[in-house]
Amino acid sequence: MESKVTLITGALTGIGRATAVAAARAGHRLIVSGRNPEAGHALAEELRGLGAEAEFIRADVRKDEEVQAVVDGAVARFGRIDIAVNNAGTEGKPGPITAQSAETYAATFDTNVLGVLLSLKHEARVMQGQGSGSIVNISSTYGHEGAAYASLYAGSKHAVEGITKSIALELAGSGVRVNAVAPGPTDTGMLDRFTGSAEVKAKLAAGVPLGRTGRPEEIANAILFISSDAASFVTGQILTADGGKTAG
Repeated sequence: MESKVTLITGALTGIGRATAVAAARAGHRLIVSGRNPEAGHALAEELRGLGAEAEFIRADVRKDEEVQAVVDGAVARFGRIDIAVNNAGTEGKPGPITAQSAETYAATFDTNVLGVLLSLKHEARVMQGQGSGSIVNISSTYGHEGAAYASLYAGSKHAVEGITKSIALELAGSGVRVNAVAPGPTDTGMLDRFTGSAEVKAKLAAGVPLGRTGRPEEIANAILFISSDAASFVTGQILTADGGKTAG
């Protein structure tokens, strides 16, 4: 059986990078995307070192023509896209609502929401033509909870979850599945920026029933599962991987 073709946006750091490495080890053929060509080409070389066919295509998910180019580039390189992981995201500017502005709103929503919409638009075009495919959007536990001082980020991830469910229904008859993975606090550079200090980060980790933050590799495993044929009857769902944080 021919190996899966997987496209990952926001693949150069954190969860996206961990997912690319896990997919390479699982034998996938990969298109990795992000905004930093030097880091992107280095990642593609690393993935090839793991035995995968891998290419980097630069794209800013906020720009329709660049998203179209990375999707079309994946098809030109491998002939199809079996799995798409829409991971590109930003924590925005945490802080009280009184400190937010039209500019901070746009900086968060243009990446986290518009970027997902544009990615879905072009991925769906390809996958509907194939009659198959699996799309995974990356949400957060803040996609179904409130978070003081993170209203824009939480709002953007609530939007991702609503979009995920809606597009899953839209595409269900075409053989394309659409789900999301919602990580809890995960040990990435984004979490470091979001918390701002080791003390705040430790306090957040202490609120996780498993007593720690997640590892990017653990979230990658959840992404690979829900995107795989092992989850072939799962669509329109939010898989929460948060160490029990939202269980209570």
